[in-house]
Amino acid sequence: MRSSRKEGHLINMEEEKGKKPLLERKKYYENCPGCKVEKAKELSEGQGVPFTKLFIMWMVALSAALPISSLFPFLYFMVRDFNIAKTEADISSYAGYVGSVFMLGRCLTSFLWGIIADRFGRKPAILIGVTSVVVFNTLFGLSTSFWMAIITRFLLGSFNGYLGPVRAYAAEIFREEHQALGLSTVSAAWGIGLIIGPSLGGYLAQPVEKYPNIFPKDSFWDKFPYFLPNLITSAFAFVVAIGCIWIPETLHNHNSSNESTEYAEALENGSDGTDNEKITKKNENLFLNWPLMSSVIAYCVFSLHDIAYQEIFSLWAVSPPRLGGLNFTTNDVGNILTVSGLALIIYQLALYPSVQRASGAIGSTRISALLTIPLLQSYPFIGLFSGLALFIGLSIASSLKSILSITIVTGLFVQQNRVVEQHQRGAANGIAMTGMSLFKAIGPASGGAILTWSQKRIDSSFLPGTHMVFFVLNIVEAVGLLMMFKPFLGEKKKPDQLQ
Repeated sequence: MRSSRKEGHLINMEEEKGKKPLLERKKYYENCPGCKVEKAKELSEGQGVPFTKLFIMWMVALSAALPISSLFPFLYFMVRDFNIAKTEADISSYAGYVGSVFMLGRCLTSFLWGIIADRFGRKPAILIGVTSVVVFNTLFGLSTSFWMAIITRFLLGSFNGYLGPVRAYAAEIFREEHQALGLSTVSAAWGIGLIIGPSLGGYLAQPVEKYPNIFPKDSFWDKFPYFLPNLITSAFAFVVAIGCIWIPETLHNHNSSNESTEYAEALENGSDGTDNEKITKKNENLFLNWPLMSSVIAYCVFSLHDIAYQEIFSLWAVSPPRLGGLNFTTNDVGNILTVSGLALIIYQLALYPSVQRASGAIGSTRISALLTIPLLQSYPFIGLFSGLALFIGLSIASSLKSILSITIVTGLFVQQNRVVEQHQRGAANGIAMTGMSLFKAIGPASGGAILTWSQKRIDSSFLPGTHMVFFVLNIVEAVGLLMMFKPFLGEKKKPDQLQ
């Protein structure tokens, strides 16, 4: 009888031990920044959505996106003023070089910034990247020659690879239930930046001509007519850089490398680092990690589709009706993009978390890619409307396209961060950024060439005019969709997702 009571007492003790709060069972290192973040995440359980962290991620990602596209509205005139083109027809070619050299620089350095983020921390990589926007974007606005513009844009792109570290940071700073929301915030801010950037460039370039009462002739603003939009972008980045000084580091840095090996990944995965739960920190060859590489390849295909779509949509909208275009003004296009941006913000804050919980990261990506195909093929039919009906129809279609694209990209972000351990996330995101930059470097030229070809066959009996260009876009989308299924897509998961 006493033996039975003793055994029962021991069992109860074991049960109580098993119920002991995870925070008390984990081993945290006092001087490790990653441990401090993990401890804070445990203490914040049940406190709701961390809006402050979301705001920080939003601002950092926006500062990276704004310089990419803000030059497009005034680039043609900027190159013309350099007097480097022998003929007017050559201006577009030189402008293309200035636009492409940014992506070339980012393609060459994104992987390096990922390695830096893994070795020295996410925070230094982010801080250096944001600061580079302040310096090189300002110098670009002060460019007085074609080669100065080329060099400053190349350096700006070379230091703009910090989106990868930002994505890794977002995957680590949030609790698991808010991780998808954090990554969607990064991707949504990126998309909004690509919409706001051209608006700044269009409204603020050549201020002496547009706002003579504020900016007098023969003033500094007349000598540097393209400096104002770059100054605004750089000023925003400066504010973000100051704010980044106080963001916490998420990379684990223990005094003993052996102890770091034993506990860093275990803490993030929710274990206590005991012998039977220990995770070994291995420097895996990421290029042989097929679950990672398959999602990166799919991400590159979808990126090619998105940048080609953006190029085609803008050109199609402003093209004359005789070529199948809508004869829009730049303000008309800006109004539609503004509506799309507002819809994207609402979706990202209010709806995406529920979508991700309902269908998962990969499931939401598959569904969004599938829905994109009929949506795109409806664009030529929407173009048959006129007046207010055309504006409403195109605004709805553009908003849906932006929402579906963000859902696809965010799902792939989540997948890429789940299939690698923390100490290699920066490098993994660097690989993704490198591939994406390469595909986005060729996307605009490809999209423009396809649109030109389609406009030459406006009277064809099979998919005439823009019907063909959106059909080609759908082929690319369909290839990306097929890549989201086995056997191509690998779905290896980290230990905390294997349950």
